[in-house]
Amino acid sequence: MVFLFAAVSMGMTQPSPKTIGHIERLDPELDKVIMQGAKAEIIAEGMDWSEGPLWVEKHKMLLWSDVPRDTVWKWTEKGGKEVYLTPSGYTGTIPRKGEMGSNGLLLDPNGNLALCMCGDRRMARMDAPLDAPKPKFFTLAGSYDGRKFDSPNDAAYSNSGELYFTDPPYGLERQQNDPLKEMKVQGVYKVKRNGEVVLLIDSLTRPNGIAFFPDGKQLLVTNSDGASPNWYIYDVTEKGLTNGRIFYSAKGQSKGLKGAPDGLKINKEGYVFSSAPGGIWIFNRSGKLIGKLSGLSAPASNCTFSGDEKTLYITNDMNILRLKLRD
Repeated sequence: MVFLFAAVSMGMTQPSPKTIGHIERLDPELDKVIMQGAKAEIIAEGMDWSEGPLWVEKHKMLLWSDVPRDTVWKWTEKGGKEVYLTPSGYTGTIPRKGEMGSNGLLLDPNGNLALCMCGDRRMARMDAPLDAPKPKFFTLAGSYDGRKFDSPNDAAYSNSGELYFTDPPYGLERQQNDPLKEMKVQGVYKVKRNGEVVLLIDSLTRPNGIAFFPDGKQLLVTNSDGASPNWYIYDVTEKGLTNGRIFYSAKGQSKGLKGAPDGLKINKEGYVFSSAPGGIWIFNRSGKLIGKLSGLSAPASNCTFSGDEKTLYITNDMNILRLKLRD
């Protein structure tokens, strides 16, 4: 009887989730955003390089890209980690290396999955329902002024339904020196609702993460170049983007830490959560750094909120993290 009781007790015991990193509270304002005692936990492992996380509230699932594996993964509380879509970024027939898969993932205004397809060098929409994914894609934008994009990296929809995206060279096999490179600049683009593509920014060396503030009047873009590791903010007008300036600079703050200004998300209250050296940095609306998730052993590439914004999911190289912000 003693042995049986021990076996049942052991069967009922669930292993504690593995936690990682720690919260640095740089300003009391962070208490409005992240509760005391919050810890990041690993919910999925085994990726080559994870990117582009997307929470799909309707299906209570997290999607993310494993860029070198050309695969989108899915995680649910019940089912854990499962393959969702492959191929996700390269549909060509000529074998190639490098970052072939999708990167940024997002939902369009109609709830369809849109993908930054690095290998195909285009922005596309999956031509299948979210609950029955298939590698069938409709091109939203593949070129500008007769030149193919390098590798669309991250994207965001404006409140009016126009698609904005960044185009660094990371998806090309030899990046800036790739013989297939056609673009002369690393641009930030907009796809109008009629399909017209407009170049908005041509002055950044490595445009990467992109997100709108809640009112849609300002846009934040990261530059992942180590020489200019900055977050830039722009005013959004009907004619384009104006008054570009530095929102925050990480110059001189890396101190050997892994990671750079990369993917980011902005919550409904205007707080910015962004990949940065050492983990995730949190800014208030005016650009003040109020806190960090630090101590990650590998670079954080991007993050996304749950539907109620009480949980943050983070792509952390080979791992996927969950940080409960509020009860």
